[in-house]
Amino acid sequence: MVDEGTSRRDFLFLGAVGFGSVAVSSCGNTAANTSQEQNTNVVKNNEEDKEPAAKEVTAVEDLMREHGILRRCLLVYSETGLRLRKNAADISPEPLQRTAKLFRAFGEEYHEKKLEEAYLFPRLKEMAASSEAAKYTDVLVAQHVRGREITEYILSITKGPKLGADAVRFADVLMGFVRMYQHHAAREDTIIFPAWKDAVTSDEYDELNDKFEEIEQEQFGEDGFADAAKQMNEIEASMSLSDIAQFTAPSIK
Repeated sequence: MVDEGTSRRDFLFLGAVGFGSVAVSSCGNTAANTSQEQNTNVVKNNEEDKEPAAKEVTAVEDLMREHGILRRCLLVYSETGLRLRKNAADISPEPLQRTAKLFRAFGEEYHEKKLEEAYLFPRLKEMAASSEAAKYTDVLVAQHVRGREITEYILSITKGPKLGADAVRFADVLMGFVRMYQHHAAREDTIIFPAWKDAVTSDEYDELNDKFEEIEQEQFGEDGFADAAKQMNEIEASMSLSDIAQFTAPSIK
């Protein structure tokens, strides 16, 4: 038979041990929770410190926005053609010289030669001769060649402080250039680019996204599109073309 004193001592001892275990367990859980919270905070802070990943510009998107720059060049030529017929004396050659240089570097030497003629047209010519896109490649190349001839002409007569050509003839040349490239770019945007994208595999297209970006960096040493857009902003400002509200069509009422 166990005496009452012994039982009481055992009870107190076991109680103390149990309390200590609970305390240790509680402390351990608290420490673990604190450590987990700290790790979570570190991860959150690291994620917040990271810059958001840049969105990739795909090959066709790249080609289309380059067309946007070239169309803005065409708007400069079109506006100049209108002004030449009104008062040729008010035309400054400097914006035209800058526009022609930009069209040559960004449009002819890069967009046409390094991308379209090197990657798009050869692939489309491999398609069946009856395909709509394949039928266009030869005439598009011929128009590239004609465009380079006209760009050389524009550069030659805008070197000095005054235009070195008859105003009416020069206006006709500019408007002919604009008309050609309006039709040219419209066919590329709606026929050539979609057909080329369909002609390549998904893996090829992913590789060409990177390849086009590499070519742009090799050609310009920087973001060629951003630089071209900056140049266009400056040219348009010099000709008071920046505010597009002035070109809103008048009401027919």
